[in-house]
Amino acid sequence: MGRHYGRPMRLFYCDQVEIPLPDGHRFPSQKYRLLRESLRRDEGLPERLFEESPPAGWDELARVHAPEYLDALRTGVLDAAAQRRLGFPWTPALIERSRRSVGGTIAGARWALAHGAAANLAGGTHHAFAAHGEGYCVFNDVAVAIRALQHERPGLRAAVVDLDVHQGNGTAHLFEGDPSVFTLSMHGRRNFPFHKQRSSLDIELEDGCDDATYLAQLDRALPRVMAFRADIVFYIAGADVLAADSLGHLSLTTEGVLARDARVLDALDARQTPRVMVMGGGYSKPIDQTVDCHRRSYAAYVRRHLGRARVDP
Repeated sequence: MGRHYGRPMRLFYCDQVEIPLPDGHRFPSQKYRLLRESLRRDEGLPERLFEESPPAGWDELARVHAPEYLDALRTGVLDAAAQRRLGFPWTPALIERSRRSVGGTIAGARWALAHGAAANLAGGTHHAFAAHGEGYCVFNDVAVAIRALQHERPGLRAAVVDLDVHQGNGTAHLFEGDPSVFTLSMHGRRNFPFHKQRSSLDIELEDGCDDATYLAQLDRALPRVMAFRADIVFYIAGADVLAADSLGHLSLTTEGVLARDARVLDALDARQTPRVMVMGGGYSKPIDQTVDCHRRSYAAYVRRHLGRARVDP
């Protein structure tokens, strides 16, 4: 089938709302702004491709998340234990930023169904469950986006290709037993979360997994995803699979990550499947290596969709 070349593209972003964190916090919140700036500066992507993410509505969040959890987040009564599990202190800005991160994935999904492809320069918050957040994930953006689309288009089938180094445990749990959603997670076997959930397809990788081993596993997994015949695919393109990542424990090179991306997109192109790419994790030290990897992944994604070696300004 044909490709979506020459169609419009949007990159949604929410880095204008900063996450206030205490000094020494290990979460690299600056990577979102650095990625957007590098796509404009180093890749020459025009401003017209970028759009500020709207905040997800509380009604949209409520299709996935429990009322008590949403009330605690909205009113600021999330207890200390829940904040520790989440990894962030509660602030109004955290909730605003998290809603916009979800809103970017929802907006990207709607754009992709209309035009073929979109991306969120955030998102991939796959550790959030219905009634709690964990692992720096307040809301589950992909799950909320899927439920938003299914509310608007009953019968829609969605797939999640989660290639963050950590299992998408929240996503797996939310969709377990749901025949309308296929979840693939390729992740470190010994890595967080240490109690895994059941995805439609889980592929566990050993510490030190290199490019060749990783790509061979992916080649076996992608036909299973494509056989599901989803109407839209959400691709979590984590950069925490890099050898330089402080939390990843795998040994992929940037070239291996780009080959990973190409395999996913080749499979989607073969069926002309609408797709949304979201950011996922990345914790290299210095953070520049993560940003560089994300930059190259997003730039290749945009240019594949637009069908040009260089995007016109």
